[in-house]
Amino acid sequence: MARSIKVSLIGNPNTGKTSLFNRLTGLNQKVGNYPGITVEKKEGICKLDRGIKAHILDLPGTYSLNTTSLDESVVIETLLDRTSKDFPDVAVVVSDVENLKRNLLLFTQIKDLEIPTILVINMADRMKRKAISLDIKQLEEDLKTKVVLVSSRKNIGVEELKKAITDFKSLDIEPCVNASVIDPVYFERLRKAYPNQLLYKLWLVITQDVNFGKIDRNRDLTDLKTTSFEIKSEADLKRLQHKETVVRYQFINGLLKKALSIDTATAKDLRSRLDRILLHKIWGYLIFFTVLLVIFQAIYDWSGYPMDFIDESFASLSSWLSNKLPAGPIADLLSEGIIPGLGGIVIFIPQIAFLFLFISILEESGYMSRVVFLMDHLMKKFGLSGKSVVPLVSGTACAIPAVMATRNIEDWKERLITILVVPFTTCSARLPVYLIIVGLVIPEGSILGGLLSYQALTLMLLYLLGFATAILGAWVLNKILPINRKSFFVMEMPAYKLPILKNVLYTVLEKTKSFVFGAGKIIMAISVILWVLASYGLGEQYTNAEQIVTEKYESENLSEKDLNQKIASHKLEYSFIGYIGKGIEPVVAPLGYDWKIGIAIVSSFAAREVFVGTLATIYSVESDGEDELTIKNRMKEEVNPILGGPLFNFASGISLLLFYAFAMQCMSTLAIVKRETNSWKWPAIQFLAMTVIAYASALAAFQILK
Repeated sequence: MARSIKVSLIGNPNTGKTSLFNRLTGLNQKVGNYPGITVEKKEGICKLDRGIKAHILDLPGTYSLNTTSLDESVVIETLLDRTSKDFPDVAVVVSDVENLKRNLLLFTQIKDLEIPTILVINMADRMKRKAISLDIKQLEEDLKTKVVLVSSRKNIGVEELKKAITDFKSLDIEPCVNASVIDPVYFERLRKAYPNQLLYKLWLVITQDVNFGKIDRNRDLTDLKTTSFEIKSEADLKRLQHKETVVRYQFINGLLKKALSIDTATAKDLRSRLDRILLHKIWGYLIFFTVLLVIFQAIYDWSGYPMDFIDESFASLSSWLSNKLPAGPIADLLSEGIIPGLGGIVIFIPQIAFLFLFISILEESGYMSRVVFLMDHLMKKFGLSGKSVVPLVSGTACAIPAVMATRNIEDWKERLITILVVPFTTCSARLPVYLIIVGLVIPEGSILGGLLSYQALTLMLLYLLGFATAILGAWVLNKILPINRKSFFVMEMPAYKLPILKNVLYTVLEKTKSFVFGAGKIIMAISVILWVLASYGLGEQYTNAEQIVTEKYESENLSEKDLNQKIASHKLEYSFIGYIGKGIEPVVAPLGYDWKIGIAIVSSFAAREVFVGTLATIYSVESDGEDELTIKNRMKEEVNPILGGPLFNFASGISLLLFYAFAMQCMSTLAIVKRETNSWKWPAIQFLAMTVIAYASALAAFQILK
């Protein structure tokens, strides 16, 4: 027995595959991308009996091996390439007890590849309530495999599944459906042309437009379509694929007549009653709007205390290091550069964690799918479909996976428009900027008897503004780039269910960790660069700053602390970063910003959330190093050098919020757009258009409100 087993989890979307993956792997999992393509790859380790480890790969959801998207292509390539390190020793096909008929189509196809295959029937805890009964022995006999009833929610059947994986070598690999009956003569010729190859593998190579590479150690099948073997026309192949599907469903229908029974009189139908309300053309939108209000109010209420604690802790740590460490560049770098910079991102962990918590609950419960379906009616008016809602909604977490999610849109022009407008949706990277600015310029009052604060309402309006701009942008692009829509929107509605706490916590932990570490590396590097630029300079104004400032304020009898503050500010103004900032200032001054905000805007092109960390670093260098002011308090004390009064007032605050609502400010997203469109043309147009919109909006807001 091998000490390590490679397992592929395969299944239709919404069968609970990810929940089962979490049950099997726990925290022993990692997320990345397949080499060379933008498809998420989830892997994990599961410990089995006798010291055996299962390396589990959670493949993208697919309805069959007849591919229509990049996600589905990954599944078929993994199952056909026996030389791949991901090729499974055993395939675990996850099905949903309520949709067994549809799920079994994929199972019968995988079984034809003669891979040891286990059928998992998930959500078994729903059988009693849905009045479903199954003859497991009959299923195992006809499907020629091991069938395991599982409930990921209640952890039922998971140990039995682990035992079946351990004993995978005892599984029957004989197909349960003979696909060659759809055209016996053609398949026999195919068998004779390639006698050493699996017949169904040959059929998939012929019919699927995917990159197989060398799917066999001894023979390259990529030339199959160019050999003397007669290849049927595309229309004939489509006809045979349809015939194959009919043959498989005939087998499945016959099996389920014997093995499945449902007492329709007993079955409860809560789902249809809820759908009538949540998908209603009026109540559906009102309920979704109310859900958003509750989420943003909770984000503000629940995260206030931990945010204040983190903010004060980093301020105290910075001051403590400044006092305890020997004076010198290292101490200054830590206390004025790295610690304030990291504090500018760590402070937002509570709110970002709560945002992912709510998104995860909506997805786990099945409500998010209803939102996508509901929005399809709205999207059609703007030249898109409900398929575009998936990237737009996922864009609230991050624009990068949202752009990747457009690969499920078959029509190229519709997909391109979605890619171009997705960055308008408010991602989690904008959240730190929104939160700090909203906290500074929006009063703390509330409406509706204290149920909804002005700040929470402002945050929700910013999210709605981003989504509305994306829709409006799609409408404009639809007029500029005429679309002959070929795609249609088909979506499966998953059953409603209570979210599994463990799945929700895994999602929150994974997403928050990804955000913090991804942003943390960028902020660490930028903080060091900014500190160096802000701590050194050339010329007499910098080198003789102490003498110049002392003589200038000699008659004012300043305290030592105030004098040190003036010296620090003078040195910052004539440092390297000061000169850069002064060069930027004429461009940003009409928006109500000073040169420090200009530096923060430029540096945040690396990542939007860097904005707060940049200001924290600059203000820390500017201070005398002895106070413990938090980031928010330092920003409150800033004075507008031209107009006087607070720099962060209502006019400049709204201007900044609008700038970050519309500006691209994310080089990673531009790189992904280039990769998905295979051209620098579209990201260049995207960046230019969003920058112009952002600048014009911010300029208009400040000039009107000042």
